[in-house]
Amino acid sequence: MDMDAAYSNADHVSDSADYPPRWNAEAAAFRAALGARAALDLPYGDGPRARFDLFHPEGAARGLVVFVHGGYWKAFDKSTWSHLAAGPLAHGWAVAMPSYDLCPDVRIADITGQIARAVTAAAAHVAGPIRLAGHSAGGHLVARICAPGMLPDPVAARLARVVPISPLSDLAPLMRTQMNAALRIDAEEARTESPRHQPAPAVPVTVWVGAAELPAFLDQARWLSEAWGVEMVADPGRHHFDVIEPLAEPDSPLVAALLA
Repeated sequence: MDMDAAYSNADHVSDSADYPPRWNAEAAAFRAALGARAALDLPYGDGPRARFDLFHPEGAARGLVVFVHGGYWKAFDKSTWSHLAAGPLAHGWAVAMPSYDLCPDVRIADITGQIARAVTAAAAHVAGPIRLAGHSAGGHLVARICAPGMLPDPVAARLARVVPISPLSDLAPLMRTQMNAALRIDAEEARTESPRHQPAPAVPVTVWVGAAELPAFLDQARWLSEAWGVEMVADPGRHHFDVIEPLAEPDSPLVAALLA
């Protein structure tokens, strides 16, 4: 099997190049419209990318949603996705979106640690239950930090639900792609950093994936669902780029799954 083709979402979606500019524009407009309810560039560690944005609902927050972006651990930052907070915000949830350092400057294991620190820092700003969502590499990251010991006990005790969206649950296949020159996954990291090989968390999990995604991503979602014994939803007609867009829709099934 050609593993580069198997994991090339851009080649699979004909208008894939149109998505990032549109996301950036929608995210910037969302932040501007939110005004003082958008707290930007809050620190969770050292370095310019160890920052998160925190979007507040009107009135007291019911709890905290954290969304972690994708990009194969080597692209994007928090500023592209702000508009995806609209769905949970409409239901009274605060939403945090962190950036993180990117490969090849760091390893995936380093990013995992960063996201655990970002969730911990965001949790200090918002009381109540915590719900995690992440897309693609971000789906890997929110699943990964559910492993025992990744989050401080008081933060882990607040976890209420996790929704990995199109997650990369087993890193081993990526070792056979050209992008591994940047990711630098080796056999040890593939074992220790793959959520498929860690215990299922003691919180509800829904694995979400687009039904029209590449077979490799359907496999990755299924592997996590089967390993953890949790629900998997294949969203009809959705591919890897538009599967996250319902997060911006308050009444979407994806928002309902996250806030269930």
